[in-house]
Amino acid sequence: MSAGDQRPAGATADSDETGAPRKLPRRGLLFGGAAAGLGALAAAGAHLSGAGIQQAANTAAADPADNVHGGGVVAFYGDRQAGITTAAQAHGVFVALDLRPGTTRSGVRALLRLLSDDAANLCAGQQALADTEGELARVPARLTVTFGFGPGLVAAVDPARAPGWLQPLPAFSVDRLRPEFSHGDLLLQICADDPLTVAHAQRMLLKDSRSFATVRWVQTGFRRAYGSEKSGTTMRNLFGQVDGTSNPAPDSTDHEHVVWGGGDIRPWVDNGTSVVIRRIAMNLDKWDEVDRVGREESMGRRLSNGAPLTGTREHDEPDFKVVSKLGFPVISDVSHLRRARPEDSSQRIFRRAYNYDAAPGAGGVSDSGLIFVSFQADVDRQFTPIQRRLDEMDMLNQWTTPVGSAVFAIPPGCREGGFVGEGMFA
Repeated sequence: MSAGDQRPAGATADSDETGAPRKLPRRGLLFGGAAAGLGALAAAGAHLSGAGIQQAANTAAADPADNVHGGGVVAFYGDRQAGITTAAQAHGVFVALDLRPGTTRSGVRALLRLLSDDAANLCAGQQALADTEGELARVPARLTVTFGFGPGLVAAVDPARAPGWLQPLPAFSVDRLRPEFSHGDLLLQICADDPLTVAHAQRMLLKDSRSFATVRWVQTGFRRAYGSEKSGTTMRNLFGQVDGTSNPAPDSTDHEHVVWGGGDIRPWVDNGTSVVIRRIAMNLDKWDEVDRVGREESMGRRLSNGAPLTGTREHDEPDFKVVSKLGFPVISDVSHLRRARPEDSSQRIFRRAYNYDAAPGAGGVSDSGLIFVSFQADVDRQFTPIQRRLDEMDMLNQWTTPVGSAVFAIPPGCREGGFVGEGMFA
């Protein structure tokens, strides 16, 4: 499985939290005499006794803000890259780079080594090599940096290593793709529980890249703030829907097969996988016009907890044979749940999506949507058939429009002293 979390000494068993809570000192009260004492009593509250005031002066009240979580560390080095099976962090940025014309095989090697070294330092809470704001690196907040290789990068290193699915997805009728959100030679997926950590890591890695590559696009996303929900809670998108219920559980056999291959689905390299990133614009203004019943029928799930319309709990299996009193399927044949659910069990993916909310255009209310991110061992075998069914008929297509699309091969991780992608140079 992917590299596990590493925690500093004294950390709890929860990989998301490290260290003991820090206490912020509370300023004590000074009493200079009887009159001053009476004045302080009045300010603090006349109901407090003298002993109570002394106790308040010496004891700091518990404050949830005192519990600091920014020291959480996820190991960069390992057989598999972090940021895939790692529990999704609150903030993420996805950066696609294009190699500069004439970048050679040795140039790509130098770029990947430089990026790997600095990413490893940043993920460990240490400053990058040329980091002039090293203080910003001291709060890793479960930072992960995941590399993805596009067709151009693989072609520059060794075209024979490219898997057959490493190419743009087929054209779908619902797509309205924009070049500023599509394709790319190198992907940097940067995620952490703190947006300042993400921004600093992004800047450091782009400084590393500027001699070798140019930025093609940047997409910034978010989930609920860290600690606002229980660990393991399925995320919600900006339609209010629970998003990702059907994901195979991490560390399960299903997850292993879906993401890393198994049976007749083989990964392109051992401990490698693929990622599809689709930017899906969501028309929230039009969605506002739909009542709750219509929203649930279009999805096939309840908004309250994500349960299928034939069940009561989020992870209940949907029963597509149940019909209403009028004889219609309770879960419509054109609902998103039904169209996304494959008959072939090998057609499964692992979603790790983020919401986005960009500045609206003139006169608009919102420019919002989903940065759809899915990992799977084989794009052609697992992802494309699902998308074809959704393209043919899906009630949610009335409110969603894919405006960006990119496919990247995810190479294995690396050991300390190595770099991500080094196997391609063997």
